[in-house]
Amino acid sequence: MIWDVLNFIGTIAFAISGAIIAMEEDYDILGFYVLGFTTAFGGGTFRNLLIGIPVEDIWTQNYLFVVAFLTITLIFLIPGRLLSYWNKWGIFFDAIGLAAFAIQGALYAVQAGVPLSGVIAAATLTGSGGGILRDVFAGRKPMIFRAEIYALWAALGGLAIGLGLINGAWAIGVLFISIVTLRMLSVRYKWRLPRHSTTT
Repeated sequence: MIWDVLNFIGTIAFAISGAIIAMEEDYDILGFYVLGFTTAFGGGTFRNLLIGIPVEDIWTQNYLFVVAFLTITLIFLIPGRLLSYWNKWGIFFDAIGLAAFAIQGALYAVQAGVPLSGVIAAATLTGSGGGILRDVFAGRKPMIFRAEIYALWAALGGLAIGLGLINGAWAIGVLFISIVTLRMLSVRYKWRLPRHSTTT
């Protein structure tokens, strides 16, 4: 049940995120579907490659493809003038997708018997991989490299799960809320990781 819920939430959230970027870039309907599906399923593809799960397994999630298709279609039908609300809600949906898929990726890796380093990598790539592909396809510098702290929260979630600190639905729920909250606080207060100084 937890697995299915995280998959469902993450797919919807990232499908919205990808479709909104397509709207910002003034893409046609094909562009909406390409960015929406890429964002929703790109992270899972990265995860499967990382931990040795056949990539074609991603195609067995038929109902999620239907969910993503309907979600992207709905966003396409929304009037463009409502794009201004992206600044308020879009980042929130992206944070939800990050948290849901980071936790799901870590749980998947633990179930597959992957060591701690692999669990952390699986959480990070599942949570942020789709967003990386989305930004590359949209001709943007990936958010993971330019924005406020992003992938670190996914990695820390993977660390907690890999260490066995998260057990049961309640603990997973708390971790999910924590990742979303930390991501939103990063945006609100512009928390950033240290950067190399270019001053001389």
